[in-house]
Amino acid sequence: MAKKTREGADRPSSRLPLNRDRILAAAVEIADERGVGAVTMREVASRLGVEAMSLYNHVANKDEILDGMADLVAEQFDLPEDVDHWREAMRRRAVSAHKVFGRHPWAPMLFDSRESSGPARLHYFDWVLGKLMTAGFSVDGAARAFSLLDSYIYGFGIQQFNFSADSDVSTEEMAEAILAYIPAGTYPYLHRMASHAMQGGYDAEADFDFGLEIILDGLERILDESRPE
Repeated sequence: MAKKTREGADRPSSRLPLNRDRILAAAVEIADERGVGAVTMREVASRLGVEAMSLYNHVANKDEILDGMADLVAEQFDLPEDVDHWREAMRRRAVSAHKVFGRHPWAPMLFDSRESSGPARLHYFDWVLGKLMTAGFSVDGAARAFSLLDSYIYGFGIQQFNFSADSDVSTEEMAEAILAYIPAGTYPYLHRMASHAMQGGYDAEADFDFGLEIILDGLERILDESRPE
């Protein structure tokens, strides 16, 4: 009679097969919970219930995981093909990226730091440049417009991440703490702004839309001025 084995031993694992997609998904989950700094080979392996060495059968190293995470985020951007006008296309992709960064607050800083790009990021870059060049921007103009828009989108996301880094503290509580250091008699305008925030006056989405429209207005003016008479 065969000796009884431990539960789960000497039989095929019930876990899903390990692959690159599962590794990247686990890394994104960790980053969403604790920030991208928490993503290590050991942490990802632990999340998947495997040994860290098992990951190397599917990814070369941590850098490949980080590049893959950036690509997964880029796949979530809305890159509309049903829009003829470049401005609406840029507005939709900017709003979409802003929302994606809201779900993954670590992503703007990661995007800004990666030197390698996967297929999704390359398609994203090509799509933006294509929309701008097709609209009439020169190669230099398209590159500058792209840089300006993404600097704003990424920068706004990083600013929001830093502002809300302590998720246990509400905006009102933060404003109250700030007010203690900025008496109205000494810093009247800063005090007024903090008081406004305490009363729920700050609207991050309206703030983002405000800046985006100013940028798009400026780019549209530059494009119009560049057209031959």
